[in-house]
Amino acid sequence: MADLQDELATAVEVGELAPPAAWPPSEPLTSAARSLAEAGPAAPENEPGADPVARAHAFLAGNPVADGYSGLPWALRHLPWFDLELGESAVDTDLPRLREGHVGALFWSLHLPEGLAGDRAVGATMEQLDLVKTVVHAHPEGLRTARGAAEIADARNCGRIAVVLGPAGAAALGDSLGILRALHTLGLRILTLTGVSWASESGLTRFGEEVLREMNRLGVLADLSGTSDATVGRVLAVSKAPVLFTRSAARALRPHPSNLPDEVLTELGAAKGLCLVPLTAEQTGPSVRDVADHLDHVRALAGADCVGLSGTYDSGAAHPQDLADASCYPHLVAELISRGWSSSDLALLTWGNVQRVLRSAEFTARAAQQRRAPSCARIADLDG
Repeated sequence: MADLQDELATAVEVGELAPPAAWPPSEPLTSAARSLAEAGPAAPENEPGADPVARAHAFLAGNPVADGYSGLPWALRHLPWFDLELGESAVDTDLPRLREGHVGALFWSLHLPEGLAGDRAVGATMEQLDLVKTVVHAHPEGLRTARGAAEIADARNCGRIAVVLGPAGAAALGDSLGILRALHTLGLRILTLTGVSWASESGLTRFGEEVLREMNRLGVLADLSGTSDATVGRVLAVSKAPVLFTRSAARALRPHPSNLPDEVLTELGAAKGLCLVPLTAEQTGPSVRDVADHLDHVRALAGADCVGLSGTYDSGAAHPQDLADASCYPHLVAELISRGWSSSDLALLTWGNVQRVLRSAEFTARAAQQRRAPSCARIADLDG
């Protein structure tokens, strides 16, 4: 498949692009320093005997959570009426609880029930997009749609919770790169590479690799949670942008099929990707301590730059004790503070790492668009 390999610049070459005039001429910030600068000053150190939950609230007030997965759109679809500003007991997520949990950004899943494919999957995804835009429009004082790292920061600075569209299932493309571009124009920023013939147990086909290159050109991140080992390996080899696992913990601690073995976590760290650990009892365990164990493990193998949080609220999953809904993030951060996590590592976990990955995808896309025209490839031509 050498004839299909993209000529995108490597990460070093991307970094050598001339910066926009708005950038300061000083040396670039480290990822930890950048996340702290964007999120605001960290909470002052408290006395050793201070309540860890109070310390967590103080920290999160300046370093909010970027939650990597919310099933809220599909849950709202089945409610005859709702008001997220007043509070909605029928779901795990509403604005009062998001504020109590110090959530600053939320990735809204556009995943569909199993069995939808082809035109039905495309149509249902478009309906999900329409619903998300309707919900955001109905709650202007609390929510704001964001299409990238800068808009997420702007939303937070305006006192709003940023809503990022994605992940969506790969079936939403209908095997069409034109539909991929249309979904990106509508705001989609993450695509899960499962449930299609071109990203299967056998890995990526020729068309699948072309989809990935077009995602890199657009700035759509690849989500590999639940994908086959062959697909994970090929995506890590081909992608010029960082990849995500939106709902994956450590398989060494809990043998769930969507959790990652140690060797993949190590590869992910080398590739500067991001593992978003889900707050589900099935994947991480029944307690806050279990979730913290997974975060410790991922940080140890992949690095502090490569671990984040994925609430997976309103996805139908059971959650650990004290993490029942979106208001409960302070309990988890309190546990990590008690374990000695530094302020810089916590800032990366809650906010900085998601911003870094989005920013890296945007830089890669700008470089790719200078070198590569939109692809017109068709699955019939490449895969037969």
